[in-house]
Order: sequence, then structure tokens, then C-alpha cells
Amino acid sequence: MLDSNHITDRPTCLDAWRRTFGAPPPKHLSTSFMMRAIAYEEQNIAEGRLSKQILRHLRAVAKDGPARQPTAASLKPGTHLMREWNGRTHQVEVTDRGFVMDGKTYKSLSAIAKHITGAHWSGPRFFGLAS
Repeated sequence: MLDSNHITDRPTCLDAWRRTFGAPPPKHLSTSFMMRAIAYEEQNIAEGRLSKQILRHLRAVAKDGPARQPTAASLKPGTHLMREWNGRTHQVEVTDRGFVMDGKTYKSLSAIAKHITGAHWSGPRFFGLAS
């Protein structure tokens, strides 16, 4: 088992990802995101995967669709959003002060969408939170 608490640099993180998942990570994932994913997988290995009951429930939701889609206003601090745009994956973390991408805090998802695309977008729509 890997000790993701001691991963300090990107090359070490990339090696840990390959050992954990058996393949290289998707392009443009941040080191901090990869470390959390590795830690989650280690927890799954140590504590066990989801129960059959939960998996059945998730399959039913996937088949029938969720009851409701989250909105930007309902996102809780700590939530991560990902969006691929022009071959690059962008990651946003929801905080109690706004939305953080690449170390910079934005007041809205729309501001981030405009930063990424250069055009005005509905931020919730850009990140798949609105139809």
C-alpha cells in the first residue's frame, strides 16, 4: 500500500498513480487532486469497497437518472468540479469564499467559465450543473 501522505512532488505522484491504478492519469490533473484520488483508493482497499446494496442503488440512479441535479448554490465546500475544454482538464474546488481554480479564488462559476473560454458562459451550465 502507498502512503499518499508522503507524496511531495509531481513525478512521485505520477508514479504512485500508475502503481495504484495500473495506468497513467488523465492529462492535466493537479498533484493535489491525484493525491486525494490515490488516498481514496487506498481507503477503499483498506476499508472495503461499497456494499452491494449501495451499488444497486447507484445503478438504479444511473439507469433512471437522479431525482434532481445539484445547482451551484447547493454545492458544499470541498466539492470538486471538473471540466475538459480544448483538451485540458480544469478543476474547481468549492470553498466557503467562492470557487478556487489554479490557486485563484473566483466569486462565480461564470467568471471561471469566462476565464477558461474567453467568452461569456453560464458557469453552472459550463460545469454541467444546469441543462
